[in-house]
Amino acid sequence: MANDNTSTAVTASALPLLPGDWELDPLHSAVNFTIRHLGIAKVRGRFSEVKAELYVGESADDIRVSAEIALASIDTGNADRDAHTRSPELLDVASRPTMTYRSTRVSGKGEEWSMEGELTIGGVARPVTFAVEFGGVVDSVIDNRRHAGFEATGEIRRSDFGLDFAPGLLGDVVKIQLDMQFVEPQGQGG
Repeated sequence: MANDNTSTAVTASALPLLPGDWELDPLHSAVNFTIRHLGIAKVRGRFSEVKAELYVGESADDIRVSAEIALASIDTGNADRDAHTRSPELLDVASRPTMTYRSTRVSGKGEEWSMEGELTIGGVARPVTFAVEFGGVVDSVIDNRRHAGFEATGEIRRSDFGLDFAPGLLGDVVKIQLDMQFVEPQGQGG
């Protein structure tokens, strides 16, 4: 992505998103991840309990995103592996029940955006940047409201958060893919 100063001058209406608090559509949103196993294969999974908020102001500088993910909601398609991952030996969800994210800066234009922010797991906070693709806005025939879609991708290092268990067995890099759909504030749009 080109680095220019025009991205901060983008208005929120150029997205086009109306100002206000957009609510998450949890039935059409997902937090997925991929991690290497033994360095030769990938384990894919998701977190099924996600809360997220999108606030749209008058410009890109006024867009804020926050999310909270219940770590116990991990689902890799294998109940035994999930139970072990939740245990004190690995994620220790009793001590670290949530992972949170707060954006600090959103920039870009058209369909390509970047979201910088802070990810916190178990009291350890680190900066994380996501590449964001804006999928557009559409009027839903299901609820007669406008929905906006986004895909965000990024990666973290487990060791940055003190989650360095099972080196050699599990890779350090976790790739994250967010597919998020938000619903326009009530009483706005059309």
